[in-house]
Amino acid sequence: MELAYYSDYAVRLVNSEEPARGKDSLTSVEAVRNLFGVNQSAARRATDADVTRFRSVRGRLRAVFEAADTGDETLAVDLLNSLLLEFPVSPQISGHDFRDEDGRPLWHMHLADHPSNATAGYAAIAAMGLAFHLTEYGVDRLGLCEAAPCRNAYLDTSTNRSRRYCSDRCATRANVAAYRARKRLEADRSEKRGLAADSAQRSSATGER
Repeated sequence: MELAYYSDYAVRLVNSEEPARGKDSLTSVEAVRNLFGVNQSAARRATDADVTRFRSVRGRLRAVFEAADTGDETLAVDLLNSLLLEFPVSPQISGHDFRDEDGRPLWHMHLADHPSNATAGYAAIAAMGLAFHLTEYGVDRLGLCEAAPCRNAYLDTSTNRSRRYCSDRCATRANVAAYRARKRLEADRSEKRGLAADSAQRSSATGER
């Protein structure tokens, strides 16, 4: 498993809440377990106590994205470093059961966590994955969706650093809103020009009398 994969852990957790909309899907132990995705062995460690702990880590991870989004690179790194210190992992070489043409394992790096609870394990993986993404691609590749009021977190992997939205849906919604705003502005300007022309005509008519 490539280390970049682990950065998705951070995005999934941060986006379990939409503060501007007052939505929070992280309300049960089952919701916590769903965040682990295919890592079901780790998910089974989750208990009801992890709901509150996950929410705390979520707030700290969102703070990293918020700092990056405002261009405060040092703060984003400091916040992420504090998570890395609190939730350490042990990198290991893993081969699983996959084999190449010569019958050898397909070696890759794997993050082995040794947590006291499910939150510690998830936080360690999420923080390390985000750290790899930040150092590989730059802090400006961590963003928050510009389609208000969404503000979901995303990782920009575009070739030209152009991503601004968390999904195609939000991008479409933002483009439609911008189009409608332009149309309203054009209509307002047209109406003002029409009123000005009418006023000029009335003034001219009055002067002729």
